[in-house]
Amino acid sequence: MDIKACAHLSANSKYWQALCSPFFMTSRPMGYLHDFRSIAPRYRAEQSKVLEWLAEAHALAELETQGLSPEDPKAASIVARTQKRVQRFGCSTDRIQFRNSALVDFTHTDWDQMKVYALREDPAGRGADARSRLFSEVANEVFEKFYAEESTPPPAIIHVTCTGYVSPSGAQRLVSNRAWGETTEVLHAYHMGCYASLPAIRMAGGLLSMSRSSVDIVHTELCTLHLNPTQREPEQLVVQTLFADGLIRYKMSATTPTQSHFEVLATREEIISDTLDEMSWMASDHGMQMTLSRQIADKIGTVLNGYLERLFAKASLDFATQKDGAWFVIHPGGPRIIDQIQKLLELKDSQVQASNDILRNYGNMSSATLPHIWNHLLLKDDAHSGDLVVSMAFGPGLTISGAILKLQKPDNTA
Repeated sequence: MDIKACAHLSANSKYWQALCSPFFMTSRPMGYLHDFRSIAPRYRAEQSKVLEWLAEAHALAELETQGLSPEDPKAASIVARTQKRVQRFGCSTDRIQFRNSALVDFTHTDWDQMKVYALREDPAGRGADARSRLFSEVANEVFEKFYAEESTPPPAIIHVTCTGYVSPSGAQRLVSNRAWGETTEVLHAYHMGCYASLPAIRMAGGLLSMSRSSVDIVHTELCTLHLNPTQREPEQLVVQTLFADGLIRYKMSATTPTQSHFEVLATREEIISDTLDEMSWMASDHGMQMTLSRQIADKIGTVLNGYLERLFAKASLDFATQKDGAWFVIHPGGPRIIDQIQKLLELKDSQVQASNDILRNYGNMSSATLPHIWNHLLLKDDAHSGDLVVSMAFGPGLTISGAILKLQKPDNTA
């Protein structure tokens, strides 16, 4: 009997339930997330130092654009104005304390020695070609590090990024160099933005349904490659002081792992109508360029409750009754996103603490952020087996993407 025939049977009939329930719900998870491994980008800096660096970069870019030397009488006022503007619109140190970067440029202000931000050569920094080559260099190195001690090829690798597109990719190079080509499939989840970990999980679930035993998911996000110091609009200063680099790998398996893990109970993705102009991410002459509207949190708020009700229903759960006991992993598109969602859903501080912890210690790492928060939760002493984890991230469209996970700690350390 097909699904159309089911509609003609009584919803209360045991016959209907027996035949039709497989179409509407599953008791088995889509898969199991585990084995999280992160690599710290080479350079780590206090947010206060990065704000100082950025103010100096913007001042130099403006001086170069106007053809002024640092000794010009106008220079002092330009420097002071730039510092004030960065402090006013940039993400403050009370919400972000540290950010990581794979790029040495942020460790010094010898502008003639910069790999990307050679602002005396070009006030906007080097072009997309130089930035892409640096991305490729770092991504290739990261893949080699992630698999340095592994001789058994994974059935599949999904490479996730929105900060660099070079073919062959780091994943393809790894598979070729290891002669894994007959065993390991490579897929790419590119240019989705901050929410890409969730489509990657759906892709992995599809592969598991085709008899793959497991799928590796690897994120290489190098957001700090893409600043443009000639862009001084408030929204650009938010972007430039919010994003950081993140590198993480994890596994989605078809069978229950022995170590701590998440069961993937349900995923859902929706595009909010009439919000196409609220966020964008596109390739430009000087790297990737993002635009962010101040209305994003408000637009998400108008649909969030209904979205969560539909997401929970996919897992045969009720949002209203399950909400208070769940962890909420909210992608920190900015501090206001976490705060506004917490207020709208009437969540306790503890329910969003993991999201704030990662934002504070790493900044926004684009698609690598949710996996870092998931890993953080697995290690928390107050996160216990059976806890629900409601995960949400947002991207251009506006797209709202989410998943319901269930935390499991088989070693009974929870």
